Amino acid sequence: MSGRIHFHLDGKEVEAQPGETIWQVATRLGTEIPHLCHSNQPGYRSDGNCRTCMVEVEGERVLAASCMRKPTSGMYVRTASDKAKQARKMVFELLVGDQPERDKAHDPDSRFWNWADKVGVNESRFPTRAKPASEDFSHPAMVVQLDACIQCNLCVRACREVQVNDVIGMALRGHNEKIVFDFDDPMGDSTCVACGECVQACPTGALMPKTQVELDTGIFKAAPERKVDSVCPYCGVGCQLTYNIKDEKLLSVEGRDGPSNHNRLCVKGRFGFDYIHHPHRLTRPLIRREGVSKHDVDIDPANPLTHFREASWEEALELASGGLKRIRDTHGGSALAGFGSAKGSNEEAYLFQKLVRTGFGTNNVDHCTRLCHASS
Repeated sequence: MSGRIHFHLDGKEVEAQPGETIWQVATRLGTEIPHLCHSNQPGYRSDGNCRTCMVEVEGERVLAASCMRKPTSGMYVRTASDKAKQARKMVFELLVGDQPERDKAHDPDSRFWNWADKVGVNESRFPTRAKPASEDFSHPAMVVQLDACIQCNLCVRACREVQVNDVIGMALRGHNEKIVFDFDDPMGDSTCVACGECVQACPTGALMPKTQVELDTGIFKAAPERKVDSVCPYCGVGCQLTYNIKDEKLLSVEGRDGPSNHNRLCVKGRFGFDYIHHPHRLTRPLIRREGVSKHDVDIDPANPLTHFREASWEEALELASGGLKRIRDTHGGSALAGFGSAKGSNEEAYLFQKLVRTGFGTNNVDHCTRLCHASS
């Protein structure tokens, strides 16, 4: 027995794999059902609390949350019945009533607003709730603005179950319920490790990268012009990611599903790229000026030319190789050591250790992964 289940979806007989929900079957067959609290990314379980994915099951009095409900043999499901569409539209209208206005949204291109557009809800007849004291700009990389929060719990599941950091939770009850970090601490003062999984999971813009928000108003400021798929350049794990580019500058980073990371990123992979456009970044080789002691470390990062001068790559490499050769010839290979970087490929790592063992004549070779990628 295969365990496959045959049921009817919008008038067609379809087959469900064991364990599949109605939403998963519909999505696999190309039928779109709105969803906010559900994520089809690896590691996320369904929660069924937002009620935007409701469908009608023939013979049942109430609608069913398609992200939670599993089909049974012979079931008849309608995803686009008037009853289901009106229920979903009402849910979106209630949620829109509590959101910041679209032109002041923290992320006007969020999954929430995209689904609201598809459902046909852009305004609400319902009164807006009292806005919580929501602005939290205390974290160096992320912004928290709970006036856009719909309490879908995706950030809680992202933090507790996917990344297993257990920083984000729900506090209070009923109308006063809200997202908190640790014991209702500011995000920047909490035990957050800045993996950014909650930002990637949030469907409304309540959690955003700081680089995409005006810090004086909290309003969205920059949408990417293009996206570039790549691999994280830091350690050797090989996490796949997507760069969001605007004006030929890196705006933000998203995790991409790959065999080693399944959309997950660490703090370096998601937020460790501000050095690219930093004015202190060195873009040409520098050589210490004659007469300046190597023990003189009082250097202004904005003006290193007080202690160094610019040089060509050829001159810099010749000087470095000559110094290494002089140490080896004078004191022996044991006076040298090599420390590899995880930014290199496996082939480059092999060549590096070959250089140290054959060129330097020593087995003093190590790799930065033993020091948490310090040199990467």
